[in-house]
Amino acid sequence: MAPQRPKGAGALDKGYQPALSPAPVTPGSTKLYAALDLGTNSCRMLIAQPKGSGFHVVDSFSKSVQLGAGLEKTGRLSRGSMSRTIQALRICQQKLRRNKVRRMRLVATEACRRALNGADFMKRIQRETGLRLDIIKPEEEARLAVISCAPLVNRKTENLLVVDIGGGSTELVWIDISKVPRKDRAQSIMRLHTGFQQAVSDIPAARVVDWISVPLGVATLRDQFSDVEDDAARFALMSWFFEENLTDFTPYQSAQPQENFQIVGTSGTVTTVAASHLGLKRYDRTKVDGLRMTSDQIDRVIHSYLAMGPGGRRADPRIGQDRSALIMSGAAILQALMRCWPTDRMSVADRGLREGLLYAQMSADGVLEDGAY
Repeated sequence: MAPQRPKGAGALDKGYQPALSPAPVTPGSTKLYAALDLGTNSCRMLIAQPKGSGFHVVDSFSKSVQLGAGLEKTGRLSRGSMSRTIQALRICQQKLRRNKVRRMRLVATEACRRALNGADFMKRIQRETGLRLDIIKPEEEARLAVISCAPLVNRKTENLLVVDIGGGSTELVWIDISKVPRKDRAQSIMRLHTGFQQAVSDIPAARVVDWISVPLGVATLRDQFSDVEDDAARFALMSWFFEENLTDFTPYQSAQPQENFQIVGTSGTVTTVAASHLGLKRYDRTKVDGLRMTSDQIDRVIHSYLAMGPGGRRADPRIGQDRSALIMSGAAILQALMRCWPTDRMSVADRGLREGLLYAQMSADGVLEDGAY
């Protein structure tokens, strides 16, 4: 499947409207919001309460369900993966009921987009759990990743690349905020929750120069080269193959100056590499989220992963059993990205679709305070 992008950057389908739960919420409300992201590998949910210009997490859930297992070969979601997912979603449903959440957005991404039985599985989920999940388009997935990272944007940044490495796809968005006053840059990115194509206004706005959804994530890229036995050769092939899929993306063709250029990476791969760099024996979000890593530091971690081999990676507590089978395909994507763009640093974001879904709902309801994020 070829990478997806619009004919014009930020183009939207005619009549497209973000689908949000209809329950009205008054400004300043303390009602709870929920966001659920059913990805190719994991089912993750956050339940949160608006607080200032952000939110306070009340409850959460994360489970590796490997929904996309076997999808590359069959084109369908398997019985086992669907059963694992249903079990996880039943737990989510119990948490939503226990917390009396009425305002929620529950979404599925690349595995369900690609699977021939993806739509049927959504019906089964609703029938067996009572939860209604929407299979979102790549543009919305990219947009949600962007707004979740808004708080990490440096005031000096003029050009921003947001990278979200998922299980089944990787979204990249290039944003020009050079015309926006420094103090308003993070907030201008938050306003993209309404869409990449912004209405004409006298107010300086963030401009989406280009975006792309590459149908290669940590699971799908790994499966492409599962027949290559040599660890180092497989890694090199994965990195090369991913880079080949970026040739239509505008920043790839026109180098930007390093000055005031920022890359923000969000994914389990990026946070795992950061945790390994810090030598954390136990993962600590407060130390990882917002960390800036140089290309040399990222390369050193990746080379250490290769030196460990598959057995060593499985035994390394910084990587973990669930992540060990996927870390090298994620590292191949990460290395390709850092090789292509004119910057030697990446900001690490321990945030993603769930946070983006929460920000989008809360912004639409007007329950977030204005100000720096």
